[in-house]
Amino acid sequence: MSIDVAIPGDRNVIKKEAEKILKYKDLTIAIQRLWNVKTKGDISNNRGDWGYFKVIQKIREQLTRETKKLQKTAILGTAHILRKILM
Repeated sequence: MSIDVAIPGDRNVIKKEAEKILKYKDLTIAIQRLWNVKTKGDISNNRGDWGYFKVIQKIREQLTRETKKLQKTAILGTAHILRKILM
């Protein structure tokens, strides 16, 4: 997960969004090809505190899901190692 935050003045919001899309276009394509996954650029069209709150909530939910996956992987890997050693 990559997070890039900008807080432009109201006049520069559209310009800053376009810059970020162009900035990460090559990286997005490379990630999609390398790992055969979909990527998502989450630029909030909702201005103000509530729009940013929604983006932060999405990030928090994604991190929670990824953390659970990592914990499960670590536990299963540890169990596999222990089975090999103890048998």
